[in-house]
Parts: sequence; structure tokens; C-alpha cells
Amino acid sequence: MPETASTSASPELWREAIQAMIRFEIFVGAIIFLSAWSLRFWQGWLYWVVFSGLVWWITIYFLRHDPHLIEARMKAGPGAEQQTAQKIIQAIAGTLALALVVVPGLDHHFGLSYVPAAIVVLADVLVIVGFVFVSQVFRENSFAASTIKVEAEQRVISTGPYAIVRHPMYAGASLALLATPIALGSWWGLLIAIAMIAAIVVRLLDEERYLAANLAGYDEYRGKVKYRLIPMLW
Repeated sequence: MPETASTSASPELWREAIQAMIRFEIFVGAIIFLSAWSLRFWQGWLYWVVFSGLVWWITIYFLRHDPHLIEARMKAGPGAEQQTAQKIIQAIAGTLALALVVVPGLDHHFGLSYVPAAIVVLADVLVIVGFVFVSQVFRENSFAASTIKVEAEQRVISTGPYAIVRHPMYAGASLALLATPIALGSWWGLLIAIAMIAAIVVRLLDEERYLAANLAGYDEYRGKVKYRLIPMLW
């Protein structure tokens, strides 16, 4: 755990984070089932339970062990970004994130895809793997905020997942994103997932330019770790 991490969150942060999680999970569930226009959607129920459990597990763990991270990640969205380019990217990504759930729901409603149950379950497992990988990134880097910025005490992290690729959080998130529409029983939703990964690529390229200009040692780190997102590929 980074040296900047404190040992426990304040009661105020606990309350704010728990309330935010409850609102978020209700919103995700509503989008899944309203877009499908049915509660008879077992893929939606399974995904919602898996996704909700992962979000609660990660949030509660870091509220106990690294509240700095939770506080930083609660400031998210286009309005929280400092750079105009990132505001635009985040607005597009937010729209795509909504579509990532809506399209599979519509797919289910109109019966456009057939995904075997075993593949659906495997996709849920891949969602779990992606989230677990992201949690390891959070353990390694207390500065993994939802926005692109450099804090006064921030340093380059080059250990753990960061020794493999320069953007391991995006790598884990990309796996979960690709698996999400399949977990929801939709092949058409993969088009949205691919578009979201394209947005992630644009975001990380802009992020690298920002970090190279504002974070001491980042250029040297880029020289040591060659791959941005996928080992041995890119």
C-alpha cells in the first residue's frame, strides 16, 4: 500500500460513499431492466449481482485501507476534469457506458442475440477478473483517481501491474468492458464495448502527454515499460 494511504475513512466519507454506491447500484439495475422491459432477464440479474458485489467489495476495502483513493475516485465525470480534451472524452465515455447496458437490454427485449448460458457465465467470470486486476492496481497506486491530475506528493509507480503495462487500470477495465455485453447476453453490445475501448485509448494517450509534462520521472518510466495497455502488443 502506498505511503500516502491512511488507515481508515472518516464517518462522513463512509456515509457519502455508501450513499453514492446505493444510488449507483439502483441506477444500474434500473437501466438494465427498463431497457429490457422485463424482470425475466436472468443474464441481467446475474450481471447486476456480480457487478454490485464487486463495487461494494472494492469500495468497502479501500474505505478501510485507503480512503484517499476513494475520496479521489468519487470526483468523477466531465465536470471534474481539468483539461478540456478530457472533459470531451469523459462525456463521450459516459454516454457509451450507458449504451453498454442499454443496448444489451434492448437486444434481450427484441431477441436479437443468442449467447449460450455457459458463455454468459464465463463472461461474468471475466468481469470479476477485470475488477480484481483493477483492485490490484488500486492497492499499488493510491493516486489512481477518476480524473487526470498530478498531486503535490505524487510519484511515478513502477511496481506491481505497473511493471507490466503503463496503464494497468485501463487494461483491467477493458477486459471487464468487453465481457459486460456478453454477460448480459448480447453480441451487438460488443460494438459499444469496442467504442468504449477506443475512447480509453484516446484518453490514455492524452493522459501520457499530460503526465510526461507534469509528473517528474514519467518519461524515464515510459522508457522502461514499453507497453501501454496490452503486453507484447501495444
